Amino acid sequence: MQHEITDARPLLDKNGNLREAGYCKKLLPVYRRGDIKAGAMRIKEWDYYLINNGRFAVALTIDDNGYMGLDSISLLHFEEGWEKTKSPMRAFPMGKTGLPESSAEGDVSISGKGYHLSFRHEEAERVLDFHMEDFLDGTPIDGRIRLTDEPEESMVICTPFEKPGHFYYNQKINCLRAGGTVTAGGRTYVFDPADAFAVLDWGRGVWTYHNTWYWGSASGQVDGVPFGWNIGYGFGDTSAASENMLFYGGKAHKLSQVTFHIPTKDGREDYLAPWRFSSDDGRFEMDFTPVLDRAACTDFKLLKSDQHQVFGRFTGTATLDNGRVIRVEDFPGFAEKVENKW
Repeated sequence: MQHEITDARPLLDKNGNLREAGYCKKLLPVYRRGDIKAGAMRIKEWDYYLINNGRFAVALTIDDNGYMGLDSISLLHFEEGWEKTKSPMRAFPMGKTGLPESSAEGDVSISGKGYHLSFRHEEAERVLDFHMEDFLDGTPIDGRIRLTDEPEESMVICTPFEKPGHFYYNQKINCLRAGGTVTAGGRTYVFDPADAFAVLDWGRGVWTYHNTWYWGSASGQVDGVPFGWNIGYGFGDTSAASENMLFYGGKAHKLSQVTFHIPTKDGREDYLAPWRFSSDDGRFEMDFTPVLDRAACTDFKLLKSDQHQVFGRFTGTATLDNGRVIRVEDFPGFAEKVENKW
């Protein structure tokens, strides 16, 4: 039995611990950076957007990890099998990035040598603007994308760690419709809200030093109805709730536990071989055909990030709370495994 949080109240108690562990379908717990008892070096805050139409995608990140800030732009072309990522880093932002305390309001912008990103709210829309010099084959990347039709419900998780004062507060908003253009390498990429969808990964917290997580996400439509999911596990004490949810027509449907079956070859993960996903309640059964592995590994011994974000297509079934079975075939999305020491 998973615990659902139903009241809006402060996220943390006077000692900086979660008042209530569990999940909810809206951003009910109130996050206040000033309630955190850990030092500024340990606080992690980020906004990450992925916009995908199944043929190409853009990923944008503004990240403040206390001792290190990271601003990232990725352009991925699935039909041609390539991706380009550039991620300038900033030393010791310590919260100066100014990421908002709510996903529902507040804007953030960041700039550095030859680049800028901004995420803004304009009435019922989210507007993403970005530019970076010398991004692809010596040419810049420029883009403006508008996100609309925000669903009524989303995935929100409050996860404690065994260490006092450590927590993970996260919201995933799937199935945002996306429209706009991106230019890079002398080409223009057009996102049409008819078939382009975005997910927001909004995270705040204080983590323990060494973690490995698994995350999968997909957003699209089935028979014209927005449909998608968030699946994942791997760190923190998830005994109160998992972060596994389906989204259909703006409503969230809670899943139990989902397992990522990543194939191996010669004792190592073979990320570009077919994957499989299964759930303990039988409500999420998917095959996954990888197309592109956005892999990156930074290893400074004490600091390490080994990432495999694998994009591809899902085929299988997902069952809503009312028992209705949704079948998908070649449904675009991604799944990832990430190990961090930070």
